[in-house]
Amino acid sequence: VQLQASGGGLVQAGGSLRLSCAASGRSSSSYFMGWFRQASGKEREFVSGIGWSSGPTYYADSVKGRFTISRDNAKNTVDLQMNSLKPEDTAVYYCACSEKSFGAYKRPDFYDSWGQGTQVTVSS
Repeated sequence: VQLQASGGGLVQAGGSLRLSCAASGRSSSSYFMGWFRQASGKEREFVSGIGWSSGPTYYADSVKGRFTISRDNAKNTVDLQMNSLKPEDTAVYYCACSEKSFGAYKRPDFYDSWGQGTQVTVSS
């Protein structure tokens, strides 16, 4: 599966962005999909994940209530709606997929394929 992330950009604090991850190759409908982010000088961290068939969903505590993950298996896409953005959300955001239906989804090594990343910058 090849992944292509898009939708990043520059936004003021309190604003919103919607990231999209398009999967190509084999159908990703049975895969666990995740979003990670990596700020400059920091390790890659889990942001959100979604099981096959649009659920269940998982969020890091830092984004719970502000971010919403969704998937459209017909289109092979996974979106991350980010609201009430904060400067600390600034990072490169990556989408990833795993052939495993469940497991240590917060760990990067759970995933088999990664997108190229899209920059999100939140100004104060």
